[in-house]
Amino acid sequence: MGNPSLFESAVNWIRTGYPEGIPPTDFPPLLALLIQSLDEEQVTDVVLRLARDHGIDEPLTEQQIHDAIAKVTAEQPTKGEINQVAGRLASAGWPLATPPSAS
Repeated sequence: MGNPSLFESAVNWIRTGYPEGIPPTDFPPLLALLIQSLDEEQVTDVVLRLARDHGIDEPLTEQQIHDAIAKVTAEQPTKGEINQVAGRLASAGWPLATPPSAS
């Protein structure tokens, strides 16, 4: 079997980093990291897949996810919040989530 796609890898790293689900406080920084690595359609697909995996009672719509992405883009999480989530994902093996260097 071949290497997993970036999409499948992202889903797997998030599942590993957040086995109990993503807390609301980590969702904006997670989206901020995802939109640095994936296009909007891929981010939407990742979020929908994870919501389905965790049995979210109220189904998410693509519009809700697009709105959340727009909000994160407009109101960027702090570097500290992004670094916290990046560190958690990096510990799960996500090479794209390495916190930026302090320059």
